[in-house]
Amino acid sequence: MRHFLCLNDLGADGIITQLDRADQFKKTRGTTGAGRPLAGKSVALIFEKASTRTRLSLEVAVAELGGHPVVLTSAGSQLGRGEPISDTAKVLTRMVHAVTVRTFGQERVAELAQHCSIPVLNALTDLYHPMQLLADLQTVRAVKGTLKGLKYAWIGDGNNKANSWIEAAGLLGLDLTVACPAGFDPDAATLREAIARGGRIQIVRDPKIAAQSAHVISTDVWASMGQEAEQAARAATFKGMGVTQALLDLATKDVVVLHCLPAHRGEEIDADVIDGPRSFVWDQAEARLHTSKAVLTWAMGLDGSNAG
Repeated sequence: MRHFLCLNDLGADGIITQLDRADQFKKTRGTTGAGRPLAGKSVALIFEKASTRTRLSLEVAVAELGGHPVVLTSAGSQLGRGEPISDTAKVLTRMVHAVTVRTFGQERVAELAQHCSIPVLNALTDLYHPMQLLADLQTVRAVKGTLKGLKYAWIGDGNNKANSWIEAAGLLGLDLTVACPAGFDPDAATLREAIARGGRIQIVRDPKIAAQSAHVISTDVWASMGQEAEQAARAATFKGMGVTQALLDLATKDVVVLHCLPAHRGEEIDADVIDGPRSFVWDQAEARLHTSKAVLTWAMGLDGSNAG
């Protein structure tokens, strides 16, 4: 049994293995070679935050793998009425074979994992978004043919996506520049650990510095879920941090633009960028399906290796 709470749970070799397996799932989707390793198994998909791509990718992934997805939301479960996470975990353990959870604090998914004797996967917390990062990496590798030797730029809020990019940079030895306003830096502990692992990571305030000669530029909304009341204030603070065509002109000619969606055109990214030829956000969204299949079967020990 394996939990997947952050990218560190996979390690560098594990990330590459999951990307390889995701590529295979993409190749065999809809063919007789696809297989149904989750046949007879149920997976609980807990959503304490709204979702489009995460819910779609996980429900379809479980179904195409032969399993039964069971969706639980805060409004439709006792979690929304304050049932202790430990109590929910004990029930889940007796009823399903794995759990994914999209929630708020990282401590919630950690507590769920502590009390579950089945795999728990982090489908997003305020601190990390590891399943999305696997999809980002698969997209970059599909376009560029490699993850190495590239310059990566994150522009915007130092949020959960930025933290997971920093984790990936530390594990894989990537060259990453994060451009964010003062006061909106990524998690300090995650940054220290990633640099100690060998990640070439710097934090800057000017997005032009990050974009200079970049091969990959990623961004996200300026106000994440739960921060809607801060939207106007954040828009003022982040002014000038949007991914524009002028910013792309500083990057390499074949720069890859990523956004995990939903996007606010004209704020963190311009319409002519996200809808332009250097945007791979739709490949990135599709990759959520293939990487979800990979990490689900890994966590459940159905990937041909020993889950312990």
